[in-house]
Amino acid sequence: MNITEKTDDEILAMAKPLWRDLVTHSNEGKYGEFSRNFSSSLARAMDQVAAGHQFAHSELARNLSAEFDALGTIRRGEHVTVLFRQRSTKKPGEWLGRLVLGYEDGNVRIFGASIF
Repeated sequence: MNITEKTDDEILAMAKPLWRDLVTHSNEGKYGEFSRNFSSSLARAMDQVAAGHQFAHSELARNLSAEFDALGTIRRGEHVTVLFRQRSTKKPGEWLGRLVLGYEDGNVRIFGASIF
C-alpha cells in the first residue's frame, strides 16, 4: 500500500510518535537515536559530523518543546509530508516542522525532516 492512500488520522497516528522521538533525541543530542527511523537514502545523505555540530551549537535543536501541533498533511507521489507547529523551551515564537514519510521494505520510514 502507498502511504498516500491512508487517511489523515492514520498518517498522524504514525507521524506523531516519530516526530516526538525526533524532538526528544534532538534535545538530548543523540544522533544515533535521532536517525534510527530514517530511510536508507536519508541516512546516507546525512552527514553525521554536520548533524553533531547542529546538536552542539543550535539553541533551537537542543531546546524543542515536547508540545507540538499537527497542522496537516500533503500527499505527493509515494510520500506524505506532515506539517507541525513546533515551539522552543528557550526561544519565543513558533517554527514549522516538516516530516516526510513513506514506506521502505514494508516499514514506515522518515525520508525528510526539518524545522524552519
